[in-house]
Amino acid sequence: MQNNYLKDVSILIVDDQAFIRSLLRQILHVLGCTKIFDAADGETAWKAALAGRPDLIIVDWYMAPMNGVDFVRKMRRDPASPNQYVPIIMISGYSDRAHIFTARDAGINEFVVKPISAKALFSRINAVIQHPRRFVRVGEFFGPDRRRQEKVVNDERRGIGEVEPKKNVVDMTAVMNQQEINDLMNPDDVDVDGQPIRKTGT
Repeated sequence: MQNNYLKDVSILIVDDQAFIRSLLRQILHVLGCTKIFDAADGETAWKAALAGRPDLIIVDWYMAPMNGVDFVRKMRRDPASPNQYVPIIMISGYSDRAHIFTARDAGINEFVVKPISAKALFSRINAVIQHPRRFVRVGEFFGPDRRRQEKVVNDERRGIGEVEPKKNVVDMTAVMNQQEINDLMNPDDVDVDGQPIRKTGT
């Protein structure tokens, strides 16, 4: 499963559990990564990012004194950030919509649910490196652009070119699986009704 392009990608792992950091190192080595360094909390990771300017960051949510979400916001918004555009993948055992949406709105690129598999992690690493999204600044938000075109209805009852309102009520306590999370983070891969887009050649 080794990938030659990953050998030159520097990756910062941020997790307060030594076991998880070790596991991620092992997975990344299998994937072909050679430039890996880690930190046990957000504050240490911030200093490491300033010193090492990583190409990619993998960060856990729950840490102290600075948790993963606060670290992401700092990387995205702080004028002293070494790279506000650095790809960030969040990992967490929490997969409810409230956690996923909060992480997304903090500015992460991708989200991987624990327990982590090499396949899921590589899929998200490949997504941020091979298919980067442009960044946008909207109000307080700065991060990957996930907007997609609204569905336009050409219907005599609604009027030509009128945007069809979407009235879906979202249950923020609902648990999401990894594919649903991937679709949320990458809305261009699904149509406006949430159905997967069948791409030719895939």
